[in-house]
Amino acid sequence: MIRTVRPLLPLLLAPLLLTACGSEPGQTRDTDAPAAELVTRARALGIAPELVYVIEAPGFALARQSVGVYGGDGFSATYVSRQEGEQLRLYVDRGTMSASDCAKGQQTCELDEKGVWYRSGQGTHEYAVVKKGHVVRLEGDAGVSRDVLREAARDARRPSGEEAAELLPSAPAGSAAPTGPVERGDLPPVGDGAPRNDVDAGG
Repeated sequence: MIRTVRPLLPLLLAPLLLTACGSEPGQTRDTDAPAAELVTRARALGIAPELVYVIEAPGFALARQSVGVYGGDGFSATYVSRQEGEQLRLYVDRGTMSASDCAKGQQTCELDEKGVWYRSGQGTHEYAVVKKGHVVRLEGDAGVSRDVLREAARDARRPSGEEAAELLPSAPAGSAAPTGPVERGDLPPVGDGAPRNDVDAGG
């Protein structure tokens, strides 16, 4: 007697279909692996690849020379208005944000929606979007619209390989990611390294 296996096919395909569903529209897929180009360039600068983000805001363009490390291995970049000269400053660092964190040094702190905080004070305002293990903060000058700030912060995303090539400088040939503090060559080999003030009279 020949047995049919057709009824088993839906059961075998179900895990594959669930895996391919992905995230809902509008959500950031924090589990996506960074592009190889991004990994290489970010690590050469001492930036964790998963902390590199890009934003899109009407009328603002990236100031590429502003791209760099923030904190230990975080990421920072500045976007400048082509017409007004106002700035959007993007910071991504490890950690999270609570109501007490949000209120530190600020005049206003509001929970805009789950995981999205708005705060203002000292002539600037910002949105902080809590991700898995890190926080994306977008700070704007006072003249930047709150709506522009909100949309740009909420839609911040990881760059593609092509975008990474525009965002980050290329890694020098044979370079590797730093594994510890960089040794300075301009400090004395002994002592605490403080400047010498024992110059005789007359200099």
